[in-house]
Amino acid sequence: MSVTPIRIAMHGVTGRMGTNQHLMRSILPIMKQGGVKLSTGQWQPIEPILVGRDADKLKHLAETVAIEEIGRAVEFTTDFESILDDSRIDVIFDAASTIMRPGILQAAMERGKAVYCEKPIAVHGKEAGELVAIAEKTGVKNGVVQDKLWLPGICKLRTLRDQGFFGKILGVRAGFGYWVFSGHDPDQPPQRPSWNYRSEDGGGMMTDMFCHWDYLINDLFGPIDRVLAHKTTDIAERIDESGEPYLCTADDSAHAIFVLKNGLTCQFNSSWSTRVRRDDLLTIQVDGTEGSAVAGLRDCWVQSLSATPRAIWNPDVPQPIHFYDNWQLLPNSTEYENAFKVQWELFIRHCVEDTEFPWTISSAAAGVRLAEAGELSASEQVWVTL
Repeated sequence: MSVTPIRIAMHGVTGRMGTNQHLMRSILPIMKQGGVKLSTGQWQPIEPILVGRDADKLKHLAETVAIEEIGRAVEFTTDFESILDDSRIDVIFDAASTIMRPGILQAAMERGKAVYCEKPIAVHGKEAGELVAIAEKTGVKNGVVQDKLWLPGICKLRTLRDQGFFGKILGVRAGFGYWVFSGHDPDQPPQRPSWNYRSEDGGGMMTDMFCHWDYLINDLFGPIDRVLAHKTTDIAERIDESGEPYLCTADDSAHAIFVLKNGLTCQFNSSWSTRVRRDDLLTIQVDGTEGSAVAGLRDCWVQSLSATPRAIWNPDVPQPIHFYDNWQLLPNSTEYENAFKVQWELFIRHCVEDTEFPWTISSAAAGVRLAEAGELSASEQVWVTL
């Protein structure tokens, strides 16, 4: 028996995240495998419609790329309003700039469309709260990307916690970021869009990443009680997509201490102006009475209490311990799929079978409130309780 495809309008699909993570590594692979497998064993097919402003880019993705990946073209349009009024569309997905997102989500939900989107859902907590109210009023299915929950390294960290490996968890330290080229050297173009570095366009490290840290910390360690934060704009000028210089008005580094309701302290340093000398672009170290672990995006290293070296402070002699030697790399216990694809499949099942899906607009609003609390803490140089 044939099953009617879920039709998904993908707005902002020509952007970096929309193209790479959502279209290329999620939606097209789902189509290639025949859809999403439901609890009944039946496969639910999907059909995307690509939406944006650049017809040439859309045409390339919808025809050239789609044909290469799945053997046929998909639809595309530059008319977003027509999508809102198209009764064939079941889900509207948004991965455009943050500052546009509240209006897009509101319009879609008020037309009765299910919505799924990138984070953050808004720049300000008031806007996020208004979206929560609209979602509750309309009753539409809704979800927000919280991809890091399904990264292999984070999954391994969660397993260690559940197995009691750490004993009592004592503290958490995380480092995130890498060097984003300013564009002044033609041979080293920027690898992130220019709006990320303009606060008036919704950019900023704190706005972007504190939304991630909120759901990640809450899932692994518990809810956040208060925050002390500091932010800086390290690179004053960058080059935009047209080759023109612009002033950076948003922070590109943000540092925070999060104290959880259970008393645990989490330190998170995030920067787009740092050169990486650690195991991965994101590393999270968890220290406990019985052992420690360091998780990257894919790998996780552990050190038990029995394997912990006895370090002695002596700056007058070369360090006799090579500290990396005392860590064990955890093997993969399963095959890990792309984290974005995993959550896409969960959301599609939620739409079709009404399965549980806690990663909603309401949950994402907490991340916006944390970023806003961080902004207030940084500007006032005070602790801010959530």
